[in-house]
Parts: sequence; C-alpha cells; structure tokens
Amino acid sequence: MENTQSKPVRDHRIDSHYAAPEAKNVSMFESNKSRSVELDRHFLRKQRIIAGYDSCPYIDAYKVLRTRVLQKMRERGWNTLAVTSPHVNAGKTLAAINLSISLAQEVNQTVLLVDASLRNPSIHRYLGLEPRYGLADHLLDRIAVEDILLHSNDIGQLTILPGNRPMIDSAEMLSSPQMASLVEALKMHSAARFVVYDLPHLQTADALAFVPQVDAVLLVIEAGATTQDELKHAFEHLQGVPVIGTLLNKSEQISRN
Repeated sequence: MENTQSKPVRDHRIDSHYAAPEAKNVSMFESNKSRSVELDRHFLRKQRIIAGYDSCPYIDAYKVLRTRVLQKMRERGWNTLAVTSPHVNAGKTLAAINLSISLAQEVNQTVLLVDASLRNPSIHRYLGLEPRYGLADHLLDRIAVEDILLHSNDIGQLTILPGNRPMIDSAEMLSSPQMASLVEALKMHSAARFVVYDLPHLQTADALAFVPQVDAVLLVIEAGATTQDELKHAFEHLQGVPVIGTLLNKSEQISRN
C-alpha cells in the first residue's frame, strides 16, 4: 500500500517575517470548546471511510500506514503533516481522512484534521457534516478557531477544522501571514497532537505555497493512473520539503475487499 522511502531533503521553517501567534491562539483547541458531532457509520462506509467498517484488510492497510507514519514523525520530533498528490482525483482527501482517523484511534494520540483545500473544501462532505463556519471564515472574517472546530464523539481523539466555502485567492491565502500564524499556533499547541493538512494537488499553486510550512509531506499516488513523469514532477515541486513516503491509492487488491 505504501512506500516510506524518502528523498534526502532539508527542513524548512516559517520565515521570520510572519507574525507570531497570539497567546490566545495557543490555547484555542480545548476539546470542551469545540462542537461535538455524531458521525453516521453507514454513511461513512458508503464514502469508503474506515470508521464505517468492522475489521477488514482495508482498515489493516491504514494501520500499517499509521505505524510507519508515526515512526517516521516521532523519531524526528515532527507533528505536522501535509497530504497531497501529483494530480487531481488521486484520492488524497479520502486518504487524509482515513489516516487521521487511524491516528486518532492510537492510544494517547490526539489528531487535528485541517481542510486546507481552500479552493474546493470537501472533508465535511465526506463526513456528512454541515459546518456553520470553516477555515475561510477564520482567515477572512476573523471567526475564532474554537468556534469552527468539530470534535467527533465516535472516533478516538479526532478534531476537525473544516472548510465550508471556496476561496478564489486560495494560493495567496495559504501563503499569507494569517495562515502562517495559524499553522504555528496549531504546531505549538501540543507535541502530542498530530496536525494533518489536506492540501490541493500539486498541479495547483496552492500546495506549493503551503508545503514549506509543515514538517513533512505524504504523497498520494493513484494506482494505474499516476505516470512516472507526474511522480517525477511532484518530487521536483517538493524539493526542499521532507517527503516521508508515498501512498499507493485505489489498489485493486484493497478495492476488492
């Protein structure tokens, strides 16, 4: 399902001109401040989300991925991960959701899943949610993050920072000081928390503008569809950003189960 071999790269940090997060932001993620939501297991299964399944090879594959991601991230002291793909329709959003759920089911592991696909947010649709606010409302209208967060009662320690409306200037906003400040606040909140960002694919400027702000990237490739040239170009785009591995998605072997 996945290959954790990574290309030698150097770590990037947020540029010093970005504004530091306010003290209030660092404590904004208390679970008692986020709105609790119930997820429909039948609906999740129809969306191929592992929380809707009983034990099966599909779930086991994500447990293997979870273990390898945790090992790679923990040994380097990293806690922010972006999920992207070389092209559209590789299934990276579903992969980000399933990985986040699997991580949240680990004992003593808390996870925040962020819908950073600002031009086409879709995590809430996969989960059957209708959020009142989304990330765009925080970035554009200063809606407090604690008023946007959704906490699942069904899935371990999983909290979601959803999107809800598309943004025209998504690439500019993802590289803005406001977004950099939020990313830093999320990272600083707790070393025990993993923050997973669902990004657009790499044929947009959005992902390229954002990935230098995270610790590492997981690259989702589509079995039978992603070409060698697309994969090569993806690694070229990500040069200078740690890639902890690739996830082979839509495998026939998994799909038959």
